This record gives sequence, C-alpha cells and structure tokens, in this order.
Amino acid sequence: MADLITIDDPDDPDDPRLSDYAGLTDVELRRKREPAEGLFIAEGEKVIRRARHAGYEMRSMLLSAKWLDVMRDVIDEVPAPVYAVSPDLAERVTGYHVHRGALASMQRKPLPTAEDLLGTSSRVAVFEDIVDHANLGAAFRNAAALGIDAILLSPRCADPLYRRSVKVSMGAVFQVPWTRLESWPKDVELLRSAGFTTAAFCLSEQSITLDELVERRHERLALIFGTEGDGLTPEALMAADEHVRIPMGAGVDSLNVAAASAVAFYATRVRST
Repeated sequence: MADLITIDDPDDPDDPRLSDYAGLTDVELRRKREPAEGLFIAEGEKVIRRARHAGYEMRSMLLSAKWLDVMRDVIDEVPAPVYAVSPDLAERVTGYHVHRGALASMQRKPLPTAEDLLGTSSRVAVFEDIVDHANLGAAFRNAAALGIDAILLSPRCADPLYRRSVKVSMGAVFQVPWTRLESWPKDVELLRSAGFTTAAFCLSEQSITLDELVERRHERLALIFGTEGDGLTPEALMAADEHVRIPMGAGVDSLNVAAASAVAFYATRVRST
C-alpha cells in the first residue's frame, strides 16, 4: 500500500518531494531532464492506469482531494508515495492548472532494439524528426488503432513519453512497441535486411499513389513520414524503396503528418483472409 502524504503548506511549492512534477510547462527543461533521470509524467486517471497496465513502475502520485477515492485501488496496490495537495499548490508546482487532478511520475523502461522489433513485425512506421509532441502522440494513437506493430524514431524526434505526447495519445504510447534509431537514414538497411519494403511519403515526381502501394501487397512494409513543414530529408528519400503520395483534391497538396499517417495505416493494414 502506498503512503498517503498530505502536503498543505501553501508557501512551499518547492517541496523536494514534489520535484518530479516541478515546471511541467518548461518544455526544454523537461525534454532534457526526464530521459536523463529515467522518468516521465502520466496525466489523468486513464493514462495512469494504462501506464501501470503496460508495466511501468510508479515513482509517486500527485492527487487533489477529489481524486483520492477514484484512485483508491491504485493507492492500495502500489508502494510509491501518494502526495495529496490542493489544486492551488498543484498549479504552482507544475506551472499550469491540473484540471484532470491526477498526475503520476513513472519510471521509464529500457528501449528494445530495432532488430528485436522488426523480427516480430509486418507493419512498422518510421518518423523522421517529428518535433511536435501533439503530432507524435496522435500518430501513436493512430498506430495503436490501425494495426501498426512497431514505431521507429529518428534521433531528433520528439519524446513519445513527454507529458503532452502521452496525453494526446491517450496512453497509446504504452501500447505500441517503439525505439529510437541511432543512425538515420543509414538504418534503412536494418529494415531492408529484415525484409521490409520502405515507403516514403512525399510529393516527389516519381511517387506512386497510396492505392498503387496497397495493390502491390507487400508482406512487410515500413511507412516513413517526415517532419512538419519540410517533410522527409533528401537522404531519407534516396534511401527509401518507394515514394508514395496520398492523392488530394480541392487544391490541397498535403495533410498534417498525424492525419497522413492515419490514412496510410488504414490503407496498408494487414487484412485477415
């Protein structure tokens, strides 16, 4: 059972026991601190439960009074401390209004190797330099819903376990196995050696349509998406086996990366026979 600790000093938002939750709105700080310290923040009852269900160890919870009963079963099951605070103190510690009322600091797990993920997958997504946490979280949710077995991230991609990514994904970042590549786009060779056809989504002159890609019925397929705005780098495009476009109408030339990934995941999903 967790220790339930009430912290009610309104003048002490710097209480060291709450340090995991300090400055959650400071993106630069958290982007560096959380991976270095091996932690991430789960926000909201559903996300906290999904993180626990996925096997992440809890470091602590930060709850306002009205969430104590809702989270009672979790409090009774985990050994980590639970800090009960007022909404005002929670806001001053985190830097924003914690309207969901429940936060948990979770311990990260070691990432699998790309080779391990590829060995058990037939559909994977590769994201190059996606820096928007909301887009990345939405893409993970798409992947969980639409049959993607694993996700590979380029070294400069945003952190899927950053609070906003986790929140937007509704915990899907805990469902889809993922890892970070070390040498992109050279790591396309890892995909190729594992039997994957690599399909880069872009507007190049030699691109085929998504429908044409589907018709080729590739057994193992890796779908590659580029960063917001600029798209895939020339090096990634050169390394890919296929260039693929989603046909557009009404004068629209492209979709947001999260929307494009949903379309591509659905179209190329493995269909039961």
